[in-house]
Amino acid sequence: MDSFNDLNITGKLQEAINELGFTQPTPIQAQAFPIIRSGKNVVGVSQTGSGKTLAFMLPLLNDLSYQKQATPRILVLVPTRELVLQIVEQIELFTKYMTVRTLAIYGGTNINTQKKAVMEGADIIVATPGRLYDIVIDGTLKLRTVKKVVIDEVDVMLDLGFRFQLNNFFELLPENRQNIMFSATMTEEIDSLIKDFFIAPEQISIALSGTPVDNIEQSVYEVRNFYTKVNLLIHLLKDKEEFQKVLVFVSGKRNADRIFEKLDEHFNDELGVIHSNKTQNFRIKAIQKYETGDTRILIATDVMARGLDLDQISHVINFNTPAFPENYMHRIGRTGRAEHKGKSILLFKESERGYKDAIEELMDMKIPVVEFPEEVEISTQKTPDERPDNYIYKREDRNAKKTSEAGASFHEKKLKNQKTNQGGKYKREIKKKYKKPKTRSGKKGSKK
Repeated sequence: MDSFNDLNITGKLQEAINELGFTQPTPIQAQAFPIIRSGKNVVGVSQTGSGKTLAFMLPLLNDLSYQKQATPRILVLVPTRELVLQIVEQIELFTKYMTVRTLAIYGGTNINTQKKAVMEGADIIVATPGRLYDIVIDGTLKLRTVKKVVIDEVDVMLDLGFRFQLNNFFELLPENRQNIMFSATMTEEIDSLIKDFFIAPEQISIALSGTPVDNIEQSVYEVRNFYTKVNLLIHLLKDKEEFQKVLVFVSGKRNADRIFEKLDEHFNDELGVIHSNKTQNFRIKAIQKYETGDTRILIATDVMARGLDLDQISHVINFNTPAFPENYMHRIGRTGRAEHKGKSILLFKESERGYKDAIEELMDMKIPVVEFPEEVEISTQKTPDERPDNYIYKREDRNAKKTSEAGASFHEKKLKNQKTNQGGKYKREIKKKYKKPKTRSGKKGSKK
């Protein structure tokens, strides 16, 4: 399909698309448009960065007519708050010339404010499952008018433990509805969810998760340990002309903070970090500053950056090697989006070699190896998980050492100080008289 004009999109929606400068739909958008409009249940499997959000929103918005009812007609469920805000922002751009009320619902903010917004009415609700479930259960939100249900990034949703809420939502929703599900991977748990709640779904598969993205140049460095990786990262990022907009992926919140602390000494205002321990406002501001170019480098954990539509990222750096090869594909999919070229760099140490091999097997290709720069310092500093088991001294060993090395000044406790607490004179006398402590129950219920 050559252009959006071939989809016969309604005038007001087409006007917004033209104004945004979109001319040609991606493969997932072109395939999904007629199927979703037909009303069939749809399961879309497409690589991160392939345009999934517009793939499901375009046909839904195209057929959304103006109505005065307060209750929603379209429900979109996503795993993270950041993704909620991003999708709402995109919907508002595409509905610029339409009368559509869109509402974001997510945790970490005042629930009463969101309840008030729900009662004022919305055509489309975009929400995280946890907060939405709370609002539905207390009766504030009625789902009886929902005709279209979208679950985006469903694999992440299930990884985060939202299966319980999803099951309950399907039970609460009206039977006569269209289910639309999008994911970057297809797992047994997703397949089970489809079998339980989807009737005869049509599946769309574009660029399966093991397919390398053609416009991403990949490379790999073998690095000795965590802090040597930090030194290499600093060395690379100093080249501002090459590394113009960088997303650094790391596993774990503590590691993200460790990297941020080291990089902050060199890059300061150019640097941002997002993970689940940061407040909602902090994360939103960090992402906004990164999007506007106020910061050049963003450190992120997987869940925080999954699904975020961050524009024109020049480099994705995998600080650690993901244990699951599909996650590597999700990560590098943040760069090389649409027609832009991108680069990804993988840093691995010997203990991660198996993970790297699994990634290469999934992609059916070898990632080109780059020689480690001689000018980068090899660090001897180690993280707790890199230290040997006998590194941490046990408290009893330290105490034993102190006792054995005691000199002339060391002496035994005086005899009176060696006595133990016997519980007081009265208790001792009672114990001696009755052979055992006398209790309240003993007074009332003892047998003589």
